[in-house]
Amino acid sequence: METDHEEFFNWTRMWPHQFRNLYELVRPRLLKGSRRRSLHPELRLVLTLSYLAHGDSMFSKKAEFRIGRSTAYQIVPEVCRIIWDVLQPRYLAQPTQEVWRCIADEFMQKWQFPNCIGALDGKHIRIQCPPNSGSQYSNYKKYFSLVLMAVCDASYKFTMVDIGQFGSISDGGVWAHSDMSHLLDNNLLDVPPKKELPSTLITTEYALVGDEAFPLKKYLLRPYPRLQLTNKERVFNYRLSRARRVIENAFGILVSRWRILTRPLCCSPENAEHLVKALICLHNFVIIGEREIVPARRRYCPPHLIDRETGEGMVMGGAWRGHGEQGDLVQNIGRLSSNNSNVAARAQRNVLRDYFVTETGETQVPWQYQRAFGSYNINPPDCH
Repeated sequence: METDHEEFFNWTRMWPHQFRNLYELVRPRLLKGSRRRSLHPELRLVLTLSYLAHGDSMFSKKAEFRIGRSTAYQIVPEVCRIIWDVLQPRYLAQPTQEVWRCIADEFMQKWQFPNCIGALDGKHIRIQCPPNSGSQYSNYKKYFSLVLMAVCDASYKFTMVDIGQFGSISDGGVWAHSDMSHLLDNNLLDVPPKKELPSTLITTEYALVGDEAFPLKKYLLRPYPRLQLTNKERVFNYRLSRARRVIENAFGILVSRWRILTRPLCCSPENAEHLVKALICLHNFVIIGEREIVPARRRYCPPHLIDRETGEGMVMGGAWRGHGEQGDLVQNIGRLSSNNSNVAARAQRNVLRDYFVTETGETQVPWQYQRAFGSYNINPPDCH
């Protein structure tokens, strides 16, 4: 079988050479050893990618590929498992200290947030009602879902994921029950030791950035509560929001490119988990494969798809925000913990708050006061 249909590559947003590379990686696992004549391994991969990218029904796929519906239902989850097994060790491996440092350097270069090793967020992935599941997967928004927690780097590539928690778990319990939380709480992720802030001798921990839903930890920074913010705190919240917006865009790219996520996943929770895991790996595979291509020529993540800033810091919303798919089917989780935090975590956040309004911090993002205060004529008196 020869895959050269332009429509297929338009939907998957892969380059032909990327598809060939992917096929060579998974082909040994796609080969069948039965006596019966099996479907060509390339057809099985094309069917799966087409189903994930188009987001249409399995019924239409069985007609398009002229195979039985039960065969199509069997192929997709099987190939998704193979994609995860083959790609995960290469494209979603646990970062080493050297990789964490590279991620932090990239966050500083692109988003001017020091010692940041990733942006964190969580989503409810809608699934159809599983038979005999009771209320396990029914969340407080009255639909059935799995929870996806993810961390990405400064270039929209996922670095850690936690997939499959029941949607019925309270948002406060999602973080506490996640493997990610356990690994970070127990220092099991090989995160480097403290590092000096640029142009200072002040050291802070490497940390993730998240929104108000997450607890404040030494390894996880969240914004200051919005009530009665000081000027310094407003600047900190703005600087953190710039870095955290990366994970919003990573999810936006994922959903806009793999349209299967724009409707409830019509499969068992186990297969839905394998499908999402495969999508995460495919996302990373294509993102990494496009790094050597100039941004204007990229197919999977061109500049217009993601949020971008003008020279004065104004945000131009990416095209993914106009698709409307995330509003109903891939939803944010709520608050994941109480606002209680320890003294060391609050002290670290305060150090960064004060650093951002120093001369060095102002030079990094010259427009931070205009964006934080919504005016070009303000010079906050208590920021110095």
